[in-house]
Amino acid sequence: MAMASTQYLFILAIIAILVPSILATEFVGGDDKGWTINFDYQAWAQGKEFHVDDTLVFKYKEGVHNVLKVNETGFQECMASEGTMTLTSGNDVVTLATPGRKWYICGVAKHCEAGNQKLVITVLPQTIAPAPSPVSAARGSVTPIYYGGMMAIFGIPMMVIMV
Repeated sequence: MAMASTQYLFILAIIAILVPSILATEFVGGDDKGWTINFDYQAWAQGKEFHVDDTLVFKYKEGVHNVLKVNETGFQECMASEGTMTLTSGNDVVTLATPGRKWYICGVAKHCEAGNQKLVITVLPQTIAPAPSPVSAARGSVTPIYYGGMMAIFGIPMMVIMV
């Protein structure tokens, strides 16, 4: 009996570690346009819900743009403070680790000022959403990730209990 309860606790520990990453969403800034000038990133972000542990990916041609995480003043003035880390890979992945407002700009030339290459989002605390109604599921608003997460939360412990 002790062996079964040890296995059960081990599986629950794995689930507790994996569920947040299973439920996390990856957002590509600008979708197929990527991180570029003359794109309305505020319109792109509107209606999206960003949560802690989600990732934000900035895709662009390396050497043409960069990504700077700034504060609100830096966002408004299109200027990063000294010591701001510059992302330059062309496929920069930012994990949204804390809730609150997040501001990003391009620091190349006048891309932020003249090209409107800047993004502000609000990151919400991590939550597990309630089950969707059948109507929203029929409209395709439920992702397979949600079902995978629910399967991990409820299915694996049930299999262990039944063994």
